[in-house]
Amino acid sequence: MPQYALMVWGASEHGEFGIYESAEEHAAQMEDTAAFTERLRRDGSFVFVAGLAEASASTVVDGRGSTPLMTDGPYIESKEYLAGFWIVETTGLDAALDLAGIASHACRRPVEVRPLGAE
Repeated sequence: MPQYALMVWGASEHGEFGIYESAEEHAAQMEDTAAFTERLRRDGSFVFVAGLAEASASTVVDGRGSTPLMTDGPYIESKEYLAGFWIVETTGLDAALDLAGIASHACRRPVEVRPLGAE
């Protein structure tokens, strides 16, 4: 079965509760996101899940030259950053898109769907 990355995008600028209005809203999305992950496990679609630190915590390594060049933060400044992802195994793109709709609703953020490997 094909595998897809469901990538969660988050705003790079946010307040005290992240992108959420309150601590309660943040807690509710965490609960809903955990429930979605559990659904993937039950349905047999789950492969892997991970949340990511903010883009400002990253280091970019460019090894194209004779010595690797390392810089802090994202290579391209953006209003959004990759906040986390699921790797799922489904029957095809339509099923992955359906899962992404549920994931987006649960985490309250846009979710990008991308096939893994070449198709």
